[in-house]
Amino acid sequence: MLQLELWKRILIWGLVAAGLVLALPNLFYSRVEQSNDAIAAIEAGIDTPENQEIAAQWPSFLPSGLINLGLDLRGGAHLLAEVKVEDVYAQRMEALWPEVRDALRDERATVGTIRLQESAPGILRVRISQPDGMATAIQTVEGLARPVTSLTGAGATDLAVSSDGADVVVQLSDAEKQATDQRTLSQALEIIRRRIDEVGTREPTILRQGTDRILIQVPGIGSADEVKEIIGTTAQLTFQPVISRTTNAETSPGVGNELLPAVDEPGLFYVLEQAPVVTGEQLTDAQPSFDQNGRPAVNFRFNPQGARKFGDYTAANIGSPFAIVLDGEVISAPTIQSHIPGGSGIITGNFTIEESTNLAVLLRAGALPAGMDFLEERTIGPELGQDSIDAGKLACMVAGIAVLVFMFASYGLFGIFANIALIINVAMVFGVLSMLGATLTLPGIAGIVLTIGMAVDANVLIFERIREELKTAKGPARAISLGYEKALSAIVDANITTLITAVILFAAGSGPVRGFAVTLGLGIITSVFTAIYVTRLLVVMWFERKRPRTIEV
Repeated sequence: MLQLELWKRILIWGLVAAGLVLALPNLFYSRVEQSNDAIAAIEAGIDTPENQEIAAQWPSFLPSGLINLGLDLRGGAHLLAEVKVEDVYAQRMEALWPEVRDALRDERATVGTIRLQESAPGILRVRISQPDGMATAIQTVEGLARPVTSLTGAGATDLAVSSDGADVVVQLSDAEKQATDQRTLSQALEIIRRRIDEVGTREPTILRQGTDRILIQVPGIGSADEVKEIIGTTAQLTFQPVISRTTNAETSPGVGNELLPAVDEPGLFYVLEQAPVVTGEQLTDAQPSFDQNGRPAVNFRFNPQGARKFGDYTAANIGSPFAIVLDGEVISAPTIQSHIPGGSGIITGNFTIEESTNLAVLLRAGALPAGMDFLEERTIGPELGQDSIDAGKLACMVAGIAVLVFMFASYGLFGIFANIALIINVAMVFGVLSMLGATLTLPGIAGIVLTIGMAVDANVLIFERIREELKTAKGPARAISLGYEKALSAIVDANITTLITAVILFAAGSGPVRGFAVTLGLGIITSVFTAIYVTRLLVVMWFERKRPRTIEV
């Protein structure tokens, strides 16, 4: 009849207790958040008495997981950036020129002299003095091509080589452009995420939109300008040979070269070879430090490939200057004093401590593969986020009170059991969200409000079924037992269809829609658990204690 084994009772109450304990930190949100931040600072090496005191604000034996507040609740910055993928095409062609030059020099007897020509970005144009050798020139350059490393480009090569009069025209193939776009967006997403994580913000939203755009939402940061300072700098570090220095900004650098300004000396410009010796992509580490004069600087270290190139270049060019270029500006142009075989060095300049630290963060996180244009930027103040939280609290309270009153008025004591289960249900939703480290947004609050309204549906089905069974005069124990058994199929069917909808919303939707789907889906699971098991356990415990001859539902 009405029986629940001891192990089932222990399991039910254990799950309820776990949910309540996991949800507990959210009642002391500010205190727990400060404690977590202090613990993270201590683990990072900032072990100060102040951090120790703040970390002790929350007992270590209690869970400390919190529901992260989204941009619309905490406030923060919203940016929509467009990645300039064409820049990558141009960089590839600039880096390819030394290889093309060396390959064609080996065929000088057939193609004659070679000369780099002015061309549009992303196109490499090389003129040969003997047009009769064009077929040989094209075949030689095609020999530099590599297979496209993507599923869609299987069987294709990365270079498209053609002729235009006496010029050999080289550009990326369509398959390689498509693969490059995919790699560029993926790399930009990862680097932006690493840079923002280095700053320590909470649960940023970084998503790809379309073919060349990235959505960036960073809760808890002061303004969109702060985010742009973190991610807007490409941090393209290159080491380039120096041809000459000049104070004339109108100096023509010549084909294959470029004119860049010096950061430390206004009015001074350097003529550099465009093709770098090594780039920041070959860096493995960068740390803020101080030079021999005690001024802020940045130590760096190359990977084996970069170290070999750097060592070979310094060995062959002792006494010559070379430029350290960051984002199109020469920050230092030292003279090579000796062979540097270790693949490590130091970047000096007129840095402040903060600037050297930020530069190290940017270099360590990696260089953005291309520049970005910010198409949309918004700053959401914390006051607006607090207004949203207050509105969400009010909505939950109104919905909760209305449901509690309705259930008590309709079902009396059994309605009280349902109300207890509803409160446990909401607490378990918050507990699971805290355990997952989920981000709560306004749509997520809407999902919780909807859960409150739907949570009692299962209890209504059960209680109405018990009423029907009581009319057959089978006794209260038998009526309660049959009520739960016969209502189970209807409860499962109704909630499975809603759960399928939540799964589809999560799979097909973006950020806000997914937030709604997560809270709705979790609410469905916990409401079924509390309706079928928690209310039943409450009814069984009450029935065992009172042993009523009749019941009113």
